[in-house]
Amino acid sequence: MILPPAPLAAVGPDGQPRFGRYQGLAGAPGWDKLNPPHARGALWRRLHHKRWHFVALVTDEVFCGVAIVDVGWSNTAFAYVFDRAQRSVVAAVSPLGVAGLTAKVGATVAEGARFMVPGRRIAIEADGAHGHRLRLEAGRFRINAAYAGAGPRLLAIGPVFDGGSVHSTQKSPGLALQGWLEAGGRRYKLDGGVASYDFSNGLLGRCTAWRWISAHGLNIGFNLQAGYFGDAENALWVDGALIPLGALAVDIAADGGWALRTSDGLLELHFTPEGTRNDDKQLLVASSRMRQHVGRFDGWVRAAPDAPRRAITGLAGLAEDYRARW
Repeated sequence: MILPPAPLAAVGPDGQPRFGRYQGLAGAPGWDKLNPPHARGALWRRLHHKRWHFVALVTDEVFCGVAIVDVGWSNTAFAYVFDRAQRSVVAAVSPLGVAGLTAKVGATVAEGARFMVPGRRIAIEADGAHGHRLRLEAGRFRINAAYAGAGPRLLAIGPVFDGGSVHSTQKSPGLALQGWLEAGGRRYKLDGGVASYDFSNGLLGRCTAWRWISAHGLNIGFNLQAGYFGDAENALWVDGALIPLGALAVDIAADGGWALRTSDGLLELHFTPEGTRNDDKQLLVASSRMRQHVGRFDGWVRAAPDAPRRAITGLAGLAEDYRARW
């Protein structure tokens, strides 16, 4: 199945969201142009409009996750480096910001994102037509990375469960990575690694929860989600082709392993965790609990029900369990 090209805006001229999965990059979604039944008032949108830009940087040595998050009435960021040989987090920051002052997440993925508080600075900036540059400065924890690739981006637009309205997300395939990071008293080379990003923009409910799974090489990768967004963003990348996937079933064993399969029979994988990055926040009116497990995926995928199985062996990625009251 070839996905249609991404529309410029997530909301059509009739004020209705263009629900579906698409291939390519979109412009600003235009949630203020929604008509009933998805329309909401300006104050509701202000309190429920959530945007984030997450980047994963992966090599044989490290897994690094960086995110800038704007929840409307506040903002935050996090970054960490997981050393895969040591099986431990060797650097991490998770500062809180001030609404309208310390962070900006662009209306499109091309606009990037930035976060700045004393002693902490993160910037994600466009670098050419198909790339970005990521810089982070937090004391002795520093990143200077560039990543790019012309593979198809996924755009998913859909309704939100659990009290929200609508949501859109852009996911990248595996992107060629270069640069370096400094963490835990040493410098890691990123050249030859793989980056990927998740840019999301939507009107979410007061309470939101999901399980998110993502792993990418340069020729194969996948994005899976179970929770507030249903199966809208489930997708597989194989040799430059973007393939939509069915609903995800997750079975978590007592030893922490995750068994994953999709309802269309195109994916069956086992995730083995190497370690976990915990990030919990408790505010007066909001809270969040994140468990971002880093590890390896083994199993198989295929591009169509009658296509041969493609083996997945030791593909590095993440399996996240997240819940928020925001």
